[in-house]
Amino acid sequence: MKAFERRDLIITELYRNRKVHVADLAQKFQVSEETIRRDLDKLDRDGLAKKNYGGAILNAHTNEDPSYASRHQVNIEAKRLIADNVLDLINDGDSLMTDTSSTAFEALRRIIEVKSNLTIITNSLVVLSEFQHSGQKLISTGGTLGPETSSFVGPNASHTIQKYNVDVAIFSCKALSMTGGVSDSNEAESELKVLMQQQANKVVLLVDHAKFDRIAFIKLLSFDKIDYIVTDQKPSEEWVEFLKKHQVSLIYSNEE
Repeated sequence: MKAFERRDLIITELYRNRKVHVADLAQKFQVSEETIRRDLDKLDRDGLAKKNYGGAILNAHTNEDPSYASRHQVNIEAKRLIADNVLDLINDGDSLMTDTSSTAFEALRRIIEVKSNLTIITNSLVVLSEFQHSGQKLISTGGTLGPETSSFVGPNASHTIQKYNVDVAIFSCKALSMTGGVSDSNEAESELKVLMQQQANKVVLLVDHAKFDRIAFIKLLSFDKIDYIVTDQKPSEEWVEFLKKHQVSLIYSNEE
């Protein structure tokens, strides 16, 4: 078993039991306690666990869904690189579906600057507000508005998404794992992203480098549902080979 596979299983244990013990994990995986401590060190650094005496507990913030305002400022330069990298995937006249992620918002900002005659279907109040005078056609999903997330969710939003077949779905997520797939933290938002994927001819996932090798609370999609992953920098060779094997096209900045 590879280290990342073992860490994913440890995270599963954390979600299930809220805590883990070094001795128990060492016995379960037939490795040394020092190996388990290194695993827990990495999970602690990644913000998924909090180490304590003899083991670790699930980080209380792992399942939180922060406000749009706070999300927008995280890794903002990475999001702008991603926005530049996504332009070649969009053509004039395309129909798009986008989520409420701040990464998708930055991508749309760039797309709208250089592409014309777009139709954009979104559950994001921020997108509808910011781009209402952009000259592009905007369609709101409607639904119940979340005050912190600035997003529309619920049955009405789902129904609207299912009415349209689009060229491209563009959305983000909270985490990527080779064993756990694509995951997120907000269940209502996740349901809409799954529907967007189903209605799109081309599915583009936007993720910055910090989201690789992590797992969030809700399983969103498997990699066979994704056509492109657009990120800000080249991931590890292990990820490059993994995505190639799963026929996911990887786009990233060439800057070192």
